[in-house]
Amino acid sequence: MARTTLNVDLNRVEGDLEFQVDLDGNRIVDARCVGTLFRGFEQLLIGRAPKDGLVITPRVCGICGTAHLYTAALALERLAQLPVPPQATLIRNLCLMAENVQSDLRQSFLFFTPDFIHPRYAGQRLYPDIEAAFAPLKGKVVRSTLAVSRKVVELVAIFGGQWPHSSYMLPGGVTRGASARDLIDCQDIVDQAIEWYERDAIGDSLDNWLALDSSDAFFSWLEADAHAASAIGLLTRFSRAIGLQKIGGGARHFLSAGAWHDPQRWAPPYTDGATLMPAGIYHADGARLEAFDQALVNEHVRHAWYRPYPGGRHPFAGETVPDYQPDTDRYTWAKAPRYGELVVETGPLAELLAGGDALVASLLALEGRNTWLRQFARLRRTAHTLHWMKHHLAELAGLIGTPHYLPPPADAFQNGEGYGFVQAARGTLGHWLQIEDGRISRYQIVTPTAWNASPKDSAGRHGHWEESVIGVELADPADPIEIGHIVRSHDPCLVCTVHFVGSGERHRYGV
Repeated sequence: MARTTLNVDLNRVEGDLEFQVDLDGNRIVDARCVGTLFRGFEQLLIGRAPKDGLVITPRVCGICGTAHLYTAALALERLAQLPVPPQATLIRNLCLMAENVQSDLRQSFLFFTPDFIHPRYAGQRLYPDIEAAFAPLKGKVVRSTLAVSRKVVELVAIFGGQWPHSSYMLPGGVTRGASARDLIDCQDIVDQAIEWYERDAIGDSLDNWLALDSSDAFFSWLEADAHAASAIGLLTRFSRAIGLQKIGGGARHFLSAGAWHDPQRWAPPYTDGATLMPAGIYHADGARLEAFDQALVNEHVRHAWYRPYPGGRHPFAGETVPDYQPDTDRYTWAKAPRYGELVVETGPLAELLAGGDALVASLLALEGRNTWLRQFARLRRTAHTLHWMKHHLAELAGLIGTPHYLPPPADAFQNGEGYGFVQAARGTLGHWLQIEDGRISRYQIVTPTAWNASPKDSAGRHGHWEESVIGVELADPADPIEIGHIVRSHDPCLVCTVHFVGSGERHRYGV
């Protein structure tokens, strides 16, 4: 049978995303993930004052501005070897946690589950329950998700004055410390989020949920009526009924730079990751975890619309110079990050595998990489995050009145280089900057979606999303809902990744 090419525009993703897939019959045999917009934040920063990145990079994304602000501050602190008060790190972590919870809940129930309300699935036994819970703007879980996710980011506004695009983190700390009133307000926000999670998301206590440590324990837990009827129970049962545990594998290596900096250890000389959940590269084959080494990060541009250079470059040697070349084998504004020679996946699944979540590791060992597990891991991470938020508030209560900011020396940012990492909502986010004579000479950002949505690299290796869809059998090429399930399980964010193109027949997929 002759090959055909299908162009799919995905909505309900952050930014502009096109997928081109080659079909042999109904089977995907090749794929190209296309970021269709150049933004060029790295170019905007060249020649600016070092602290300008604290204001400019949070505008990279309207969802994860806290993550970019935090990472920009970390890079400057490492460059100048600045001490940071523990209170400041706790406040930073709390705000990042709140942002990630907001994003994870909205992605799960406003972006991912609407695909379940599809005519193809109307005959499924669970369809009436799915519709009642997840129908866009009407479902019970959707409405409650909107309320709780709106509430949780009030925590960021308490310390940052606004959300998104806050600028309250500085090299050396934060603009103000916590008060007793702040802690009362924050505790109320976290308590409301936990109450919602226990009532609507899992139908159980947070402690019982986090105690599940194996696939057998989870599937036994799922048999209880309250658990089966919860949002996670419904998502799991329906996902598995339509086969999402069988598609969307992709890369076999998982990248996490470590979640939440340790307030007692984020200090010079910054020789280790100093995160509360460990960093690492988790290899699905053999269930091995290796230490994370930022020196192995490199970016390829062989199949992207940038000025060519051979092989991959570490961000300290990287560049982001647009060079649009239509009618060639270059096809995207996204670069191709690699960890050494490895194609990797980043995101909640990688974060929990590196961080030692026994349940997620057991589920991976049972069925391998798949779309349902990736989405499940996002909601599992929410439980860990809420647990750590309570822990942070208790610790912060003992630090009221302690320093929240240590001013850098006047000449701290004259020359040098630094980098920073956080685990943003979608995975590992890295910033690298170099300063010469008090001005930024190079700034490179590698976002989570850049890792996942990368094109082929110089050796012809497909990026993770491309690998995830190759081999999938489409039930109906005119309505490729399988691609939507797979890609949306990653919570795509193309506005962060790319720095209107395309031709041929198109299928706009999503509502």
